[in-house]
Amino acid sequence: MTYPFDSVLVANRGEIAARILRTVKAKGLRALLVAHVVDGRTPAMALADETMMIEGDTPVAAFLDGDAIIAAARAMGAGAIHPGYGFLSENAAFARAVEAAGIVWIGPAPETIDLMGDKISARRFVAERGFPVAPSVIEEDDPGNFAAHARAVGAPLLIKPSAGGGGKGMRIVRDLDTLEEEIATARSEGERYFGDGRLFIERYVEKPRHIEVQVLGDGKGGALHLFERECSLQRRFQKIVEEAPSPALDEAERQRICEAAAGIARACDYRGAGTVEFIYGGGGEFYFLEMNTRLQVEHPVTEMITGVDLVEQQLAIAAGAPLPVGQDGLFREGHAIEVRIYAEDPAAGFTPTTGPVLRLVPPAGARFDAGLVEGERVHAAFDPMIAKLIVHGADRAAALAAMDSALARLTLLGVTTNINYLRRLLADPDVAAGRMHTGLIAEKAGLAGEPPPSAETLDALCALAALAVPDVAAALEAVPEMHAAMGRWRN
Repeated sequence: MTYPFDSVLVANRGEIAARILRTVKAKGLRALLVAHVVDGRTPAMALADETMMIEGDTPVAAFLDGDAIIAAARAMGAGAIHPGYGFLSENAAFARAVEAAGIVWIGPAPETIDLMGDKISARRFVAERGFPVAPSVIEEDDPGNFAAHARAVGAPLLIKPSAGGGGKGMRIVRDLDTLEEEIATARSEGERYFGDGRLFIERYVEKPRHIEVQVLGDGKGGALHLFERECSLQRRFQKIVEEAPSPALDEAERQRICEAAAGIARACDYRGAGTVEFIYGGGGEFYFLEMNTRLQVEHPVTEMITGVDLVEQQLAIAAGAPLPVGQDGLFREGHAIEVRIYAEDPAAGFTPTTGPVLRLVPPAGARFDAGLVEGERVHAAFDPMIAKLIVHGADRAAALAAMDSALARLTLLGVTTNINYLRRLLADPDVAAGRMHTGLIAEKAGLAGEPPPSAETLDALCALAALAVPDVAAALEAVPEMHAAMGRWRN
């Protein structure tokens, strides 16, 4: 197709920047990137036709400086900006500034970002249009009686900041005697993380599943869904495993939840790719959770089962193209699973880790979206997710087997990761059988720790690494934390 822009600047970093740039280049567009010096060499830099370095008080601050990013876009002659996820991707003020600069914004309208970015306004919008929301109370409706109204809903309760995300500020209340204390804590966290202490409280669904639906909208009231993803395996409200389709849904339930998501997208004239998230209860009930007005980390599993390149669709919709097909023209095939590779120590409460990447060999036959290359370091400046591994199988059992094989063949030496933990988690009988909920990882805390391998195994691992990587033995001696990483066998 013909685009009204000849270049796209990716205002992001890591694996998502590289993933977007691949499609940008495949469509014959000039691939532009902003980067920070702390990243060193990255796959995204290798793909970009031009990279401009940006600065800030911190590396994260550099990627949050919208004025600097727009200035870089102008300097490079960017015709469009893709924000990726995180950073400024759901910042309506940045989207407005991009459009005001005469640059195409690859994302939903700023008004939609405002609407869905505020959890309270989003809930009201959805509820007023007849879509399911959990029984709840909103503080600003009656601030003086907020706690009393929450008690009337009944325990268990979930307190949420209006501007929240990533699980920050969320508090589960099972004992109503602690309600006021938990409200104060949630308000404090909301102000600290988001600069917004407004709260709402909803009925907490015990052992809920997290099911989300990928949608595409044309910005003119047309929208379709690309089926659901299950994201119930989470630690501290953050996803680490995603799959599509969900093993919990039968076809009737799938139809209901996916059509609800598409209906919400139509109602807000959604433009581009977005995700509608739901809490799903054991009795088949589901409630609107939030709408993410951006590309999700886990979008590859949807691409795997549908064959649709979601970034390509974002580019086309931003260029004014209609939706590619009608709902009846979309099909799914097989089962896909994604795991997030984190630089973290599961045995130490999933504490983020840092260190050098001495050896990185992706497994053949699997999709591996990485944000770094061999020879670089994992820093504490950014989120500890360093890569995603995605597989596809004819059914869920085949996909689980393919993922275990891929994780076993993935070599990542030099920094402690969650690779072996993921293998143990996916092999757990409940996970293998699809009996999952958002608290399962906390319930199975024993999976995080494993007796270290024998001294003989450690010797063998070090010997193999020394054979595979020149001078690695000296590097091991020079980097004390490498001994711990080897001692946990890349865990």
